Amino acid sequence: MSKPLSDHDRRKQISVRGLAGIENVSDLKQNFNRHLHFTLVKDRNVATKRDYYFALANTVRDHLIGRWIRTQQYYYEKDPKRVYYISLEFYMGRTLQNTMVNLGLENACDEAMYQVRQTPSPSHWFAVVCVCLLQLGLEMEELEDMEEDAGLGNGGLGRLAACFLDSMASLGLAAYGYGIRYEFGIFNQKIVNGWQVEEADDWLRYGNPWEKARPEYMRPVHFYGRTEHHPDGVKWVDTQVVLALPYDTPIPGYRNNIVNTMRLWSAKAPCEFNLKDFNVGGYIQAVLDRNLAENISRVLYPNDNFFEGKELRLKQEYFVVSATLQDIIRRFKVSKFGSREIARTDFSKLPDKVAIQLNDTHPAMAIPELMRVLVDEEKLNWETAWDICVRTCAYTNHTVLPEALERWPVELFAHLLPRHLEIVYEINRRHLEVIAAKYPGDVDRLRRMSLIEEGGQKRINMAHLCIVGSHAVNGVAQIHSDILKATVFKDFYEMEPHKFQNKTNGITPRRWLVMCNPGLAEVIAERIGEDFIRDLDQLRNLIKFVNDEAFIRDIAKVKQENKMKFAVHLEEHYKVKINPNSMFDVQVKRIHEYKRQLLNCLHIITYYNRIKKDPNKQWTPRTIMIGGKAAPGYHTAKMIIRLITAIGEVVNNDPVVGDRLKVIFLENYRVTLAEKGIPAADLSEQISTAGTEASGTGNMKFMLNGALTIGTMDGANVEMAEEAGEENLFIFGMRVDDVEALDKRGYHAEEYYNRLPELKQAIDQIAGGFFSPKQPDLFKEIVNMLMHHDRFKVFADYEDYIKCQEKVNALYKNPKEWTKKVIYNIAGCGKFSSDRTIAQYAREIWGVEPTLEKIPAPDDKH
Repeated sequence: MSKPLSDHDRRKQISVRGLAGIENVSDLKQNFNRHLHFTLVKDRNVATKRDYYFALANTVRDHLIGRWIRTQQYYYEKDPKRVYYISLEFYMGRTLQNTMVNLGLENACDEAMYQVRQTPSPSHWFAVVCVCLLQLGLEMEELEDMEEDAGLGNGGLGRLAACFLDSMASLGLAAYGYGIRYEFGIFNQKIVNGWQVEEADDWLRYGNPWEKARPEYMRPVHFYGRTEHHPDGVKWVDTQVVLALPYDTPIPGYRNNIVNTMRLWSAKAPCEFNLKDFNVGGYIQAVLDRNLAENISRVLYPNDNFFEGKELRLKQEYFVVSATLQDIIRRFKVSKFGSREIARTDFSKLPDKVAIQLNDTHPAMAIPELMRVLVDEEKLNWETAWDICVRTCAYTNHTVLPEALERWPVELFAHLLPRHLEIVYEINRRHLEVIAAKYPGDVDRLRRMSLIEEGGQKRINMAHLCIVGSHAVNGVAQIHSDILKATVFKDFYEMEPHKFQNKTNGITPRRWLVMCNPGLAEVIAERIGEDFIRDLDQLRNLIKFVNDEAFIRDIAKVKQENKMKFAVHLEEHYKVKINPNSMFDVQVKRIHEYKRQLLNCLHIITYYNRIKKDPNKQWTPRTIMIGGKAAPGYHTAKMIIRLITAIGEVVNNDPVVGDRLKVIFLENYRVTLAEKGIPAADLSEQISTAGTEASGTGNMKFMLNGALTIGTMDGANVEMAEEAGEENLFIFGMRVDDVEALDKRGYHAEEYYNRLPELKQAIDQIAGGFFSPKQPDLFKEIVNMLMHHDRFKVFADYEDYIKCQEKVNALYKNPKEWTKKVIYNIAGCGKFSSDRTIAQYAREIWGVEPTLEKIPAPDDKH
């Protein structure tokens, strides 16, 4: 029998990780040791794991820098139209491994680290390095685990922005991501006695090797003050100034030598900030007060699909927009690389050279700010400026939930951004004139479509501002875009139907397949070659292998290996014995009532009750994992977490159930945990009420990694069923029309409770303290919500969900048929590449043409 391959040798055989050429390996070893030498302080000869991580990160970064500079030179030579993707969130995760994948360095780095460990050198310095490595027994994975996640996002919206950056670079677009360099990202979640506890995410504590501060591009941002109207225009005076300091992060395309830029702004107080007082007490206080200005970039607001109208948040939104627009206009005016001479002054050309994409309404201030710059500073007339603004900006909507829509109080606006309020009023005046001319006498339509909501506290509806000020408005899945046109933005669609588009979300196959699941990527590459990494539509070619015994076996084997690996991780972290042959049933996403983690809980309880009732039956074993963060102020979401952990405490300690059912709450779900867990999942839970989840992207990640989906006809699930065949997903529950019909006749939870004995039993157990014997009333309010004011109609889908889960159990008992469905799903994933999404944005919104062309590498002599 042949000796099993070591992890290192197995990884070497995975061709999608890039070739480990001798020169490459030798260079990397040399650079690694050089960096390690300078990373270590002179008076210590012992390196820590973190030292090795930084040495490796800097070694890999060296390979980026030349390409980065070359890319920017290339853009200045070609002078293409540039795309600016403005987002308050970029949920990047880790950078090291992704960079190695995109540069084709993974195997070379792995081999270099391996050789550094295995071959001590006669030189004292290198010998010390090797001894340290051997003592630490460092594997590549351990070094990668030293990196902090860049958690500058809440969930789908921020992670989408990160996938888009990868695709824009891989498609050769001259694109820039602009956002905020939050000092503290999304909180770290600890579960203490079953409850969520938040800890600050001090991700920059040890430094960030991937960013470069660019103080030469620092920009002033103004707040407060007042306006003065003069014959030659309007002046915004007596403002408070905060400086925006940019930090650049390189974004490599996939093996095309393109390296784009993500520029994140950090707030700095100007030197003269509050130093008007020269008495000692005043001086000390003035220096301390610098924090007030710098708080702007201190922390990410931890809300997902919820609007919190705080002044600091509005400051963040204007801060990123003002700094970014100054940068955009500077770059538009200057044409030569490294030059500051103004070469372009005709702003009518701006829409030919600049596309601005607003990721939700958070950067909506770009519209009035661009108008302020064009009218007040560049002295264009209103009509010309407005035409330029509309042709430059485009808006992506991410939600139809009313509580998520941004509606800023006019009073706050007047205080913080007085000139912008005047501009918004003028935009609205002209907008209402157009409506009145087109629909004479329709006063109600004027009220509905106004940018200003009257009644009680006056508010500015930011979605309306975005629609009026953009040439394109898109939803993020076909069903979502249709809902926008039919309901939320119906009036706007009727007036300007040409503006409305769909751009179904996607995910980058580099991070979400090649990087996180190299075993599966290799099995696919063996059958259809490696071009699918750039062109995911090629996965369609896998359909011809759906009955191929060897392929079925290989797909199942990779899944089993991923499960074994994740089971080890779970047992280490949760001290629960995992049955790796059980079905891994996973629901990971932000905790929210509309995502219906409670429906999942009701299935767990029902399944538990059935096993207890008939313990001798052959039940399909399941390990059910639920993970996700609750916004700190969202009480119901925190109670849902407590219910999940309480159910786990009972189920996991019941000897009658044994390893047939385990419930695990995955603590601190984040990008890095997703990369470990998604490749191991068998079943993906996508169970939102139809019409509430705009798209979802986790659903696509599970599909690409060989999990089957149980889901409602919501968001991108609809298109997943179209692509893979509805018979290859487990679709259940009400459709959008059914939900509307139920709303019309009235949803009465007690009818389901009284009609369905297993539902009644589960609810009675929750209400009666079965899962919280020490606090019988603990979950009373959850039960009260489900029974009396459940907007998301959990009970209405319960019966169909349970029946659908029975079908899941039955199929899982037939591994071959299960795996065939998996193959159909993987083969149907092509549409869900963010490369396809970005190519559509490029052609249909931004007016630029994507390319798979490689540019010459910096060391390319040809």
